[in-house]
Amino acid sequence: MTTVKTVPLGSTGKQVPNVVLGLMRIENMNDDEVRELVTAGRDAGIDMVDHADIYGSELHACERRFAEAMRLTPSEREAVTIQTKAGIVKAGPYFDYSYEHIVSSVEGSLRALETDYIDVLLLHRPDALVEPDEVARAFDELEAAGKVRAFGVSNHTPGQIELLRRSVRQPIVANQVQLSVTHAPIIAQGVASNMIVSDQSIVRDGGGIVDYCRLHDITLQAWSPFQARFFDGVFLGHPDYPELNAVIDRLAEKYDVDAIAIAVAWITRHPAGIQVILGTTKPARVRAAAEGSDIPLTRAEWYELLRAAGHIVP
Repeated sequence: MTTVKTVPLGSTGKQVPNVVLGLMRIENMNDDEVRELVTAGRDAGIDMVDHADIYGSELHACERRFAEAMRLTPSEREAVTIQTKAGIVKAGPYFDYSYEHIVSSVEGSLRALETDYIDVLLLHRPDALVEPDEVARAFDELEAAGKVRAFGVSNHTPGQIELLRRSVRQPIVANQVQLSVTHAPIIAQGVASNMIVSDQSIVRDGGGIVDYCRLHDITLQAWSPFQARFFDGVFLGHPDYPELNAVIDRLAEKYDVDAIAIAVAWITRHPAGIQVILGTTKPARVRAAAEGSDIPLTRAEWYELLRAAGHIVP
């Protein structure tokens, strides 16, 4: 049985798995199905789950489904790292980082998850109207009450994080961003830096988010690790990506793993210590993905995958 590799969670001193179980699609699963999914992860060493207040047809629906199915005892709860997010308002949609919204969302998540604390709270997407002092007040209150143990962001640029850090006293420990081998501007841009022949060299993340997070001990988390683009469907086995899938299949045979493990390994091989957020509801795919946690892809293989995905390697 594969046991996934662990990486530091920012500057907390806590080690977390580099493959995380994302639970945004569990609302319509029954208790046995949820437990089987979570158990498949736990058996592979995946003891961290990723939620958000907006996951499901109603607010906090997936958080509630998780709690109802798992019925964690205090010791079981302590053994699981629960991460959730706040800041997106579905009606619209729009974003709200006000003190009132953050605190209200966390209170709702605590009730839905049937827990006294959240291990990691992420601000879900940047709020253009953010007032950092409001965020700081919410974070201070939630930390002082023991309701949130660590704080992070999602889809934020270096400048947006710096703006928060000017007011927020707690360290920003994580930044969850979209990343797959086919959707990799945060990595591919640096490879093609100073090249006018391709828009790959265009900075789209506010200026080097990968390097920024490494310099500031912020753990990167990759969402949609198998998406071709922005919700365009998966690239694995897709006829639009024949060259990439040929390379993935050859490497899967070499390392004696499923193709999904190679897609995971392309991300986990990066020295930034990036966590991969799975979105599958299939236990077998969780087990297969976990095998990509620590595959020792060579530099030549890693760059071959990058090139086969359509990126320029000068």
